[in-house]
Amino acid sequence: MEFLVILIPFLFAVLLGRIMIPFILLVSYKKRLFDPINSRKLHQRVIPRLGGVAFAPIQFCIFVTSLVVIFKLNIVQLNVDSWAFLPTLMMLLCGLMILFIVGIGDDLVGVDYKWKFLTQVLVASFFPLSGLWINDLYGLIFITSLSPWVGMPLTIFVIVLIINAINLMDGLDGLCAGLVGVGCIFLGSLFVYYGAWVHALFAFITAGVLFPFFYFNVFGTYKRKRQIFMGDTGSMTLGYSMAFLAISFAMNNHYIKPFSEGAIVVAFSTLIVPILDVARVMSVRYRLGKPIFKPDRNHLHHKFLRAGMSHRKAMISILLLALSFCVFNMIMVQLINNNIVVLMDVILWILFHYVFNAIERKNTKRLHKLNIANQ
Repeated sequence: MEFLVILIPFLFAVLLGRIMIPFILLVSYKKRLFDPINSRKLHQRVIPRLGGVAFAPIQFCIFVTSLVVIFKLNIVQLNVDSWAFLPTLMMLLCGLMILFIVGIGDDLVGVDYKWKFLTQVLVASFFPLSGLWINDLYGLIFITSLSPWVGMPLTIFVIVLIINAINLMDGLDGLCAGLVGVGCIFLGSLFVYYGAWVHALFAFITAGVLFPFFYFNVFGTYKRKRQIFMGDTGSMTLGYSMAFLAISFAMNNHYIKPFSEGAIVVAFSTLIVPILDVARVMSVRYRLGKPIFKPDRNHLHHKFLRAGMSHRKAMISILLLALSFCVFNMIMVQLINNNIVVLMDVILWILFHYVFNAIERKNTKRLHKLNIANQ
């Protein structure tokens, strides 16, 4: 019976997403609400970018409705104390709505990055205020419990980092939706394993709404007016959702789930690829003397494309890379120390880029020789 609590809302999320996205496409084409074309964009044709408008309302409505039905009809015993998680859930929904409104404004008319950043800090502060914050590092850098004076600001920083990391990965068809979908299914399954049904419910609802969007984003054809982007509305609300799930899993709180020694490493395994990619890009910009917040074409998906991969192969490769980190970390935290696992992650990431940079340089030289030969 518990699995139906997850399965039915998941299917409703898929169904509502399938209904809403064609409607958003229709409105976008009628009102000509398209993603702007510039030198930084990989696409060179007009495509709507309001697909993310479908995410937060579906998450909100199905999640709240499911909780009301579960509690009112007493369908299943969730074994949770409502006072321990209701403040966090209410603040989660408030944060999603604020990011949803700001995201729509940005996608339609543009919002200055400073205001978006301030909004992100505001909604990030909702979680510590409601009692959800990183209170234990589980031995990472030889630190265990954290005081609120350290843990709460750290949580706000991590949430803003995750929101922006997910946003910056939205540069390739299916990539952002795929990464968040993999993360939600991975963390949702772990929440199910630990009996944290409320958090699992939110994770699978979020994954459910991404299924139809992924189809339209990746397989939708421009000529039939079926392709759509998620825009900042989608990437910011998805980043906030992932931050909620990751921090909930990482927090040492028996009201959410039982204690697990590798919780913090496993929780953020789903975000290793976007977070490390942002760190790499920022460091490269700083080293070259460029503004660290100025957009460029040095992200992971750009490197895959320059190495000669097609858009779809690049997207699938990055999703497999993210899934590999998840599985690797989940296994290794049971065998060795958390610090060693994180160190191995960083070493693997550096080795991966070292090898891939060599492939990219080789492909660039090959293309250069072909251009010379054609001239």
